[in-house]
Amino acid sequence: MINKIVLAYSGGLDTSVAIHWLKNTYKARIIAFCADLGQGEDLNAVKAKAIKTGASKVYVKDLREEFVKDYLFPMLRANAVYEGSYLLGTSIARPLIAKKQVEIAVRENAQFVAHGATGKGNDQVRFELTYYALKPDIQVIAPWREWPFDSRQSLIEYAGKHKIPVTATKEKSYSIDQNLFHISYEGGILEDPWQEPPSDMYTMAVPPEKAPDKPEYVTIAYEKGNPVTLNNKRMSPARLLGRLNAIAGGNGIGRVDIVENRYVGIKSRGVYETPGGTVLHAAHRALESIVLDREVMHLKESLILRYAELIYYGYWFSPERKVLQNLIDDIQRDVTGTVRVKLYKGSCSVVGRKSPYSLYNPELATFEKEAVYDQKDAEGFIKINALRLKLGALKKSSNR
Repeated sequence: MINKIVLAYSGGLDTSVAIHWLKNTYKARIIAFCADLGQGEDLNAVKAKAIKTGASKVYVKDLREEFVKDYLFPMLRANAVYEGSYLLGTSIARPLIAKKQVEIAVRENAQFVAHGATGKGNDQVRFELTYYALKPDIQVIAPWREWPFDSRQSLIEYAGKHKIPVTATKEKSYSIDQNLFHISYEGGILEDPWQEPPSDMYTMAVPPEKAPDKPEYVTIAYEKGNPVTLNNKRMSPARLLGRLNAIAGGNGIGRVDIVENRYVGIKSRGVYETPGGTVLHAAHRALESIVLDREVMHLKESLILRYAELIYYGYWFSPERKVLQNLIDDIQRDVTGTVRVKLYKGSCSVVGRKSPYSLYNPELATFEKEAVYDQKDAEGFIKINALRLKLGALKKSSNR
């Protein structure tokens, strides 16, 4: 018998319908959990909506600082990017939501948790891998894999029939996921990869052509790989990111339109806005360029793809992600310094970087006269490295 179900609740179409459907289908008490990750909504209104829709109890938790400090910053220290463009804003939020959901289930003595992710998407995997990693005996209900609805339009019709208030419409049926790091748009009119997204869809970044005609500069100071000040003002992680979002978004920074490979094997078109994250990613890489040893830097680069896949696929709490994180964080010990970034009409350009741990030596790098590096030494270096190439060429010649 199912007595209680803890539902990850956003107040959107899927989870609003899920409250009503779960309650009627399983005759259980629905405990809704809404995570405040900086999505900018009136969460008191979301809570009231959950109660009105049928939830017996609602938890709302402010997780903004924890989200940025313990999830976003570790990911940014790794320079994680999925398939060259996606900064993983939705992916990184799911393990935190699922973790808190499990904690509530334990507190409420509920053996069942539920989510509103579809059976085609990545989020179902991310939620459930986290559930099982943290509470192996938890039981999961995934409405999208059970209920009779086969489209978002059928959900809209169900909501209308049962007077469930939702904001999705047939004309604006794409799904939206927002947090302090980014906002994503998927589905609906975006499912045609040839179709340009509607201009009124974006919310975090202005159109680059409408951004100011004058460049804006920001300086970001880092300590051990983490941003700590913005324009010489020390801020908490969430406040720093929020302020940088406003500055970068005002200059049209951070829009991405991609077709990505979902973990379940489907290609999906996603449109993202990640203004502050785009700047932090560029700034961090610039600081690493003057601080890290070449081979250490190349080793880290070789691990970025794997690390990004682990987050995208939902393995945040896996042993392999933790091992990679330990290595990355050890590499970050000297990633301390300041970066200056120029923002202009959608472009984000690093124009300055300095660090007390910099390995950059102007005397070695100069094309002018210097007394540190004997250029004749390069001849032997080249000959030694060319030896195997010469031997290979000689072998081919002798076999002709």
